[in-house]
Amino acid sequence: QMQLMESGGGSVQAGGSLRLSCAASGYTYRTYCMAWFRQALGKEREGVAAIARDGSTTYADSVKGRFTISQDNAKNNLYLQMNSLKPEDTAMYYCAAALSSRCKGELGTVHFGYWGRGTRVTVSS
Repeated sequence: QMQLMESGGGSVQAGGSLRLSCAASGYTYRTYCMAWFRQALGKEREGVAAIARDGSTTYADSVKGRFTISQDNAKNNLYLQMNSLKPEDTAMYYCAAALSSRCKGELGTVHFGYWGRGTRVTVSS
């Protein structure tokens, strides 16, 4: 089993920054990819950014150049630095983990089997 817990959400004005954190516990040594997803009200959950075991990263086009995903050396903590935030970034943000190498380069929810409960980000104009 693996447990994921997000933190760092909040309210910010457009153009501002936030840093999300995700603390992982349990079978973290088996993790191949970790990722951030988000779900806005009335919309489907979408992938934001992912990082694989080899350090390679994948970003959604909507956040490229503004968001940065990273992990600590022990790979027990996942981060998402969000800069130049826009109102359309408003959503619940979820941390996710995948054990299979098929997750590499992918941002589909189907590849990720472990999820946190989310942290809310609100960006006002």
